[in-house]
Amino acid sequence: MKDFKKYYIITAPPEDVYLALTNPATIQLWTGEPAEMSEEPGSEFSMWDGSIVGTNLEFEKGKKIVQQWYFDQEEPSIVTIKLHEHKDGTSLELRHSNIPDSEYDDITEGWTESYMRSLMEFYDE
Repeated sequence: MKDFKKYYIITAPPEDVYLALTNPATIQLWTGEPAEMSEEPGSEFSMWDGSIVGTNLEFEKGKKIVQQWYFDQEEPSIVTIKLHEHKDGTSLELRHSNIPDSEYDDITEGWTESYMRSLMEFYDE
């Protein structure tokens, strides 16, 4: 199991980025795929046409999202996204723990090249 931590700068205020990560209609706008999402702890979510699925664990409006991502393993894989104000908009702090070794390269590349790139391009247009 491996952990991944990275910061991304998004040219929008933290409140807008939070909505883009929690509102199913907005998620669909930047991913191009229908999404299932709720801010209800314990609810399940699905993004990227089912490529990302899991359970929502915790929300702090405009500041923090904690999710469990499903992999076939005993240890839960936890994603924590913290949003911080930044002079250019938002500094997004991403922590993804307990990534299966066999999935690590694909997951970390996916975070940067797909997930975050799509989100950043959504605000840069």
